[in-house]
Amino acid sequence: MAVDDRPGRNGQPPTGTPTIRDIARLAGVSTATVSRTLMRPGMVAEETRAQVLRAVAEAGYTPNLLARGLRRHEAGAILVLVRDIVNPFYPEIFRGVERTARRLGFNVLMGNTDDDPAQERDYLRLALSRRADGMIVLTGRIPDLDDPAVRRVPIVLASEPVPGHELPMVRIDNRAAAGEITRHLIGLGHRRIAHVAGPQDQAIARDRLEGWRTALRDAGLPAGDDLVAPGDFRVPSGAAAGRALLALPEPPTAIFVASDEAAMGVLSAIHAAGLRAPQDVSVAGFDDIPFAEAFDPPLTTVRQPRLAMGEQAMTMLHLLIVGGAPAERVVTLPTELIIRGSTGPYRPG
Repeated sequence: MAVDDRPGRNGQPPTGTPTIRDIARLAGVSTATVSRTLMRPGMVAEETRAQVLRAVAEAGYTPNLLARGLRRHEAGAILVLVRDIVNPFYPEIFRGVERTARRLGFNVLMGNTDDDPAQERDYLRLALSRRADGMIVLTGRIPDLDDPAVRRVPIVLASEPVPGHELPMVRIDNRAAAGEITRHLIGLGHRRIAHVAGPQDQAIARDRLEGWRTALRDAGLPAGDDLVAPGDFRVPSGAAAGRALLALPEPPTAIFVASDEAAMGVLSAIHAAGLRAPQDVSVAGFDDIPFAEAFDPPLTTVRQPRLAMGEQAMTMLHLLIVGGAPAERVVTLPTELIIRGSTGPYRPG
């Protein structure tokens, strides 16, 4: 039996299977606007987005029909790989991925790797066995990436690059953000500013270290290794680094920490030493995790646009799955310096 696929008339829903042109007619917008609303909703004005989504609901249009026709696989799911599922940095990114994925007709699976290459390979097999249509990777590592079969899997990186490989990616400028927060401490009058680094096998940690170092050197201030304490982004390493820095013959008056979690460890070390932040030592973190504002004192930090990062990563992955390509291979999102109570002016003595 033939299907009537003609557009609806006079703003009425179409008969038969609706097309993107039908949705554009119903909503009173162009087909390009419909496509943009479904694939990159953040780029469309709220009122227009609401018009399009009303038309989609009224017509019973399924956005992923075209995607399913073009995809090589039919799992209807994508996989998000993270280093540590308990890390409070990840949930907002996952939320952004899931929000966009559901709009596009995909379910989302999360894989916790615990930084274990064996677990990473196990999750990769899901995509290779067609139980996931693509992957968003936040671990900075993909096993066997030189294998042609792995290279055929649609993959988008989020937050962390995979060294030596040019895969589509959404990120922030870690060096610039670290430089900005270091200049904030310089502007408060601090001249001896330490850094609690992240693990140096991760590019984002190296970039934050370099951003701190460049800002200090540009200001003519010391940036030697004696002012750098190793860490791993977690609270216990921050506490250990804080104790080591406070024990220096000339302790710092301000400390920039490569993550909010580690910054909370530094603050606990300051309190345990009978000192106060920011009266005795200013502390700044990085990420703006949910606990940053509620901590005592509230933490000055760099806010990463984690929700937008997840949304953008899923949009890019969808384009790869349906056989297209992102307009930009690397999308760099803006950060924001959030100034709270953990930093204050330098006080001599």
